[in-house]
Amino acid sequence: MKAPAWLSKGLNLPALQRSRLHWVDYLKGIAIILVVYRHILIGMTRSNAFTIPRYLYNANEIFFSFRMPLFFILSGIFLGGSLAKRTPGQLLLQKFENLFYPYLVWATIQITLQILMGHFHLINADRTWRDYLYIFYQPESLDQFWYLPALFNTTMIYLFTKAKLKLPGWSQLLLGLGLYWVYYYTPGIDRYSMLSDWLRFYIFFALGDVLAKEFFKPSFQKVLSSPWSLLAVTPVFVLSQVYYLSHHVSPPLFLGIALTGCVTMTILAFLLQRYNVANWLRIFGYHSLYIYVIHVMVAAVVRNITLHVFHIHQVHVVLLTGIFFGITIPVFFYNYLVKDGPLWFLFYFRKSSMHDREKRPAPKTMPSETPQHA
Repeated sequence: MKAPAWLSKGLNLPALQRSRLHWVDYLKGIAIILVVYRHILIGMTRSNAFTIPRYLYNANEIFFSFRMPLFFILSGIFLGGSLAKRTPGQLLLQKFENLFYPYLVWATIQITLQILMGHFHLINADRTWRDYLYIFYQPESLDQFWYLPALFNTTMIYLFTKAKLKLPGWSQLLLGLGLYWVYYYTPGIDRYSMLSDWLRFYIFFALGDVLAKEFFKPSFQKVLSSPWSLLAVTPVFVLSQVYYLSHHVSPPLFLGIALTGCVTMTILAFLLQRYNVANWLRIFGYHSLYIYVIHVMVAAVVRNITLHVFHIHQVHVVLLTGIFFGITIPVFFYNYLVKDGPLWFLFYFRKSSMHDREKRPAPKTMPSETPQHA
């Protein structure tokens, strides 16, 4: 059954017909849903309007253990292919346009809206004009936005060590472990998260780059696409998460738990690709950047409408409603008002960059052509 034209445009369904690495969008789709879940749950908690069951918090903790490492590993996997097509300077410019520029724009927009809405007691955040300064040194204080500068800074440093210093893969992994230890054992370092966040995720980015050559071999992907692989890793995943929920986990142990989650989700994505099911996840994955930067603002509005207009206080209804609209509204916003509308500058420093992304196909086996965004 063919989708109506308005729905096809709003969800950018033609993008699914391009020759793309489907597992990438599946993986990003899974990860972005987990991101939205976490932030909506946090917003509901801060509102003090709900009695939230413990198992919803436990689910959030489980997802948190591997969600962001997964994004960094995925970005590292495609670095080598990107460098094969571009100079380090060109790649850095692309990353600025895809990561840091949207961060600057949308962090400013969100802070402004939170200040304005705060006067009417419509949000939980207590923002002042001083929060604009956090954009430059403390993105951890800006809700979801910390990830974009963290990935940009990680990429920038990794490009320098790989392209200029010519550090081999094993050296990158050792450097990543060292930086990971610096982050966790340096008191007060998180007060300047613009400088510190990349330290704890460099190891995951490096691991992605080191694994890339093996990762795209047919024999390796055959293993990832096997139901037996999922069956084998699931007990390890479950046991590691049970331990994570019930113990204080040291930084070295957290690495193992995070990687177990990443492997499990990657196998799941390859199985979804193999059986060609749940293609709606690919839509979310393709639009993950736009969902990421907008969903907190959308969720705040939706939560207030459900509470104060419809007087709904049922936790699961508000949570699921927030997730649904927190994902779909940013997708429609991008496709109607950014991609085919006048607001392209909200995500792209140059309009040509947007057109390049939308027109760029990707072969099914090579990493070098995969669209790059957070």
